[in-house]
Amino acid sequence: MRIIKLSAIDSTNSFLRQLSSTEALTDYTVVVADSQTNGRGQMGTTWSSHPSKNLMASVFLDVSFLDTENSFFISMATSLAISNAVKTFQIKNIKIKWPNDILADQKKISGILIENVIKNNQIQGTIIGFGLNINQIVFDNLPNATSMHMVTGKTYDLDEVLQSIINYLKQYMNMLRNSKFHDLKTLYESELFRKNKPSTFEDAKGLRFSGYIKGVSNSGYLQILLEDNITKEFDLKEVKLLY
Repeated sequence: MRIIKLSAIDSTNSFLRQLSSTEALTDYTVVVADSQTNGRGQMGTTWSSHPSKNLMASVFLDVSFLDTENSFFISMATSLAISNAVKTFQIKNIKIKWPNDILADQKKISGILIENVIKNNQIQGTIIGFGLNINQIVFDNLPNATSMHMVTGKTYDLDEVLQSIINYLKQYMNMLRNSKFHDLKTLYESELFRKNKPSTFEDAKGLRFSGYIKGVSNSGYLQILLEDNITKEFDLKEVKLLY
């Protein structure tokens, strides 16, 4: 594993993507930054973090063995890797909020941004970016954010946490390499936040509706059982879980 440590960067994902265009990267090339000036999240959101308090990293992997329609399994593997790594540090009540936010006691502790490198309609590589709140204790204007330290009162070694995440990531990516899609999806769905619980959602038009999260499709669509006993699939832009 090659680790590149930076004091400050606009985005670890952007840095790693640029690096991949200039040299052939080996699997588990990792970029870690003490601070990001333009950290990015899902749907164009930003990721804010105090310098040297949290883990902000990006990992390169060759995933040319995966068909494009199975690309969401990268997100499943990453979500499981982070959630299981966090659990080893005695952080409890961990859930995955679809598609790949990690929650501790229903508050966000980690976010993931996956950017695939596609050539000729085939995935060549993937850049897995993630932020994990570790030792930060104040989150301005983010009432639903938490950190490992806030949960346990302990101070953690960032390198140790990173190593744990990478070890779990290797485990779940090996499942992908061995085409254990069903097993991976079963594990992911077992961790889904509010699965099989009555929940309220908002669609792209701002209309609210009730339903039950039943799981996800192989392509990552959220499967919701609606009031008329019909299960409908939604992509990321089509639905938001409110509570």
